[in-house]
Amino acid sequence: MMKKLILLISLPLLFFACSTNQTTKNSIPNKEDNSLKFEPNEEGDYDIVVFDPQYDVYLKSIALPKESYSKQYYEQMNRLYVMIWNQRHMQPLVYNPELYAVSIDLDPSVDYGYDFEYKLFNFFRFIEHKYRVRIR
Repeated sequence: MMKKLILLISLPLLFFACSTNQTTKNSIPNKEDNSLKFEPNEEGDYDIVVFDPQYDVYLKSIALPKESYSKQYYEQMNRLYVMIWNQRHMQPLVYNPELYAVSIDLDPSVDYGYDFEYKLFNFFRFIEHKYRVRIR
């Protein structure tokens, strides 16, 4: 009787101990972790807030310096990235709906500024790097 009791107690503990950890370094974030906000700062320029602390690390350590490309290059690439991103956002059965959780509303007639274009460009590069997807 005592052996059966010990077995009944130890079996659930064994299953619990062997279960895998569901959060990994490259796991897909929840919607808040993956969302973008376009907000004008004090000078009237727009800024991006990315709710993933690894983005800032990427920006400082892996991303090329801002001066590597012109503002026009960043604008062109961002239009392409946004178009592809929004297409994937609208196809949740084909593309991961958790990764492409938000659509991006980028108005080509608005001058967002050099810093914004650089940060948005590197947001897409960060997503490609972190989640091993190709957006372009």
